[in-house]
Amino acid sequence: MKKFLAALLLLCMAFSCAMAETTAPEAKGEGVMTYAEYAAAELQAEVVIEAYVQATQSWWDNKITVYAQDMEGGYFLYEMTCSEEDAAKLVPGTKIKVTGYKTEWAGEVEVDSGSTFEILEGNYIAEAKDLTAYLGTEELINFQNQKALFTGLTVEKIEYKNGEPGDDIYLTFGLNGASYDFCVERYLTDPETEVYKTVATLNVGDVVNVEGFVYWYNGINTHITNITK
Repeated sequence: MKKFLAALLLLCMAFSCAMAETTAPEAKGEGVMTYAEYAAAELQAEVVIEAYVQATQSWWDNKITVYAQDMEGGYFLYEMTCSEEDAAKLVPGTKIKVTGYKTEWAGEVEVDSGSTFEILEGNYIAEAKDLTAYLGTEELINFQNQKALFTGLTVEKIEYKNGEPGDDIYLTFGLNGASYDFCVERYLTDPETEVYKTVATLNVGDVVNVEGFVYWYNGINTHITNITK
């Protein structure tokens, strides 16, 4: 019995250590910024980050836009320099090192076009963090570009860019008397994706749960990746 309890204790300790290693902040490579250092950097400053691809917009003209995240924060990598061959390698979970310049557009903080990258060893898929309670608060900006979940939103308005299906879809949701603008970005989730098709079935008044990346355009403008009634 004592041997069994000792073995069980060792197993529990090993499991606890493994969990600690999984949840602890990840060490960055030499010369690479932590997320806090990136967030504190001045606009137009050169930045070097390591993060994991969570999703990409469609590749074109040797450029690709990437939604990336590490264990501490999210990054929007706008029109990163990338060959078509390398674009195929940027599947969700892929670890990359990116060098570029930090900029801002309409409130969205991003690594500007022309950044370069290299693929590293490692894999990580972030879970969507429930940020419903942060809607309408100043703290929400601290989660910019992270994968998020918002629950119990009421559809107030659905509008197709250019007036018909095929392009972006603009959605306005209500919660606790306030309204928030979200977007189905066609270069992220095109008309053939499940989320695009689901939005086409929604009606004003429907109550939904929404997952997406906390993008910013003069306020929250989450890029939707999943929506359920």
